[in-house]
Amino acid sequence: MIRKATSTDLSRIAEILVFVKRIKFRPIFKDDDYSFNELQVIPVAGQYGKADILDNIHVYDDGIVKGLIRIEGEEIVELYVDYFFQDQGIGSALIEFAKKNYPVKFLWAIEKNTDAIRFYSAHGFKVTNEKKFEEGTTEYLVKLERKN
Repeated sequence: MIRKATSTDLSRIAEILVFVKRIKFRPIFKDDDYSFNELQVIPVAGQYGKADILDNIHVYDDGIVKGLIRIEGEEIVELYVDYFFQDQGIGSALIEFAKKNYPVKFLWAIEKNTDAIRFYSAHGFKVTNEKKFEEGTTEYLVKLERKN
């Protein structure tokens, strides 16, 4: 069910990223220009297809790609589950896959995204005192580190 992403997954990956980011982050950032003009499926698919980003992504695929996780070194960079398939254990499967197969030690989450922080905490990541601004915004990211 969890496999390495391929170029044929790009449109689905972009669709998941765009839709979930609009739902979860628009209320936090309140930036309609970004959410509906800049954040578009085709450009996101192109961005992920050009760089080495795709090489670091695994997808949850049971016949439909329902979620993704991006791992770079010791960091979980992204974890998204399609809104329609949330609360079905997909995010848990992805994060446990990462913990089992990669030396993941930390990730960053938007401080106001309490659902994400609660999810990561349930999977062994603890909020640290380290914070930084999300690029181009006044919102903080908090660092979560994996408990050993």
